[in-house]
Amino acid sequence: MPFVDLQTNLPAASFSEDFVKKLSSCAAEALGKPPDRMNVVVKPGLPMLVGGCCSPCVLLSVSAIGVTDTAEKNKEHSSKLFSFLTKELGLAQDRIVILFDSLQPHQVGKMSTVMSFL
Repeated sequence: MPFVDLQTNLPAASFSEDFVKKLSSCAAEALGKPPDRMNVVVKPGLPMLVGGCCSPCVLLSVSAIGVTDTAEKNKEHSSKLFSFLTKELGLAQDRIVILFDSLQPHQVGKMSTVMSFL
């Protein structure tokens, strides 16, 4: 049950429902997770600074159970996500930062319990 949170200073008009679905599909494929398990949020129009500059930028947070726990895995995920974001948003790679967080099953609640029991 991955969580993808995209924060950006790009305007809301830059993000259609189609973009959110494409981001979800890309992340699901990159992480090897079923598309119906994805949780995606896009937060546009934020005051932001990346690398000392406020020009268009993206901070992408990816949290998941069991697939973001090694440098090797995250290097592969990063490559796929950077490719998608640079193509879809027209940003240079130095304007995108990705944060990977490894979750444990007991840290994710669903269906009145936690993933450890599902």
